[in-house]
Amino acid sequence: MTTARATDPGPALTKRQGPATPSSTHRSRSLLRALPLTPAVVLLLLFLASPIAYCAYIAFTDLQLTGQAEESFIGFENFRTAFGDEAFLNAVWLTLVFTVVSALIGQNTLGLALAALMQRASKPVRTLVGSIVITAWVLPEVVAGFLLYAFFRREGTLNAILDWLHLPSQNWLFTLPILAVSFANVWRGTAFSMLVYSAALNEIPKEITEAAEVDGAGGWRRLWHITLPMIRRSIGTNLMLITLQTLSVFGLIWVMTRGGPGGKSQTLPLFMYEEAFQKSMIGYGTAVALLLLVVGSLFSVVYLRLLRTEV
Repeated sequence: MTTARATDPGPALTKRQGPATPSSTHRSRSLLRALPLTPAVVLLLLFLASPIAYCAYIAFTDLQLTGQAEESFIGFENFRTAFGDEAFLNAVWLTLVFTVVSALIGQNTLGLALAALMQRASKPVRTLVGSIVITAWVLPEVVAGFLLYAFFRREGTLNAILDWLHLPSQNWLFTLPILAVSFANVWRGTAFSMLVYSAALNEIPKEITEAAEVDGAGGWRRLWHITLPMIRRSIGTNLMLITLQTLSVFGLIWVMTRGGPGGKSQTLPLFMYEEAFQKSMIGYGTAVALLLLVVGSLFSVVYLRLLRTEV
């Protein structure tokens, strides 16, 4: 009778293996995966990061276009000058008014309303309204500015309509210039919000809205308790994009009013242009541009934090 002998597992089997470490092959594969991104990273550093870094340096100097051999570093003097300048503070206020009225209220609200109405409209109506709204969006900014200048000027279309209705007319570009340019920006930019909200509304399951109708929920209750919560992320994305675009609007206002009269429609981009290129104060104008960049960044941070919230 034979007995089975236990075999010695040997040191190779009894030795416990430690946690795996990245090998050279794994690192090589990671580098190969990142290699296609190298041109994009180089282009971003060359054409985006480098100009921003150079502008940040210029903002701390007294660089001028004329009458100066070389610039000198002056620290935060340009920023102190800006916050003590009534024209700059007026431009900040008008920029906020222009952004809130034309983007947060005008484009956002009108775009959502058009998207909701076009869902219930017939196909010919959707085609006609969509074509008109998108045509205003694809027009170059300068062309749109000339069209709205012809609409709001003293002898323009708006006053002609008011005279035909026997209503008082006025020179809108002189009495209410910031509201006139805000309306122009709404007219031109609403199409983007409409397209964003149309796509978002199409993603809402019809079963949910039909169930709410069966339960007796009216249109406003469905909008407030169902539609808006379900497209919350689209609202945040749209608000961020149109806010950043509105903060940088220059050509539309320049064509219509050139920031006048008396600075009543001079937003930060126009103020920056006037200081840098008309008054030749490149350092001061660049400091204003840097402050505008900071304002846009703050808006972006707020919207991105809102977008993190789950619906």
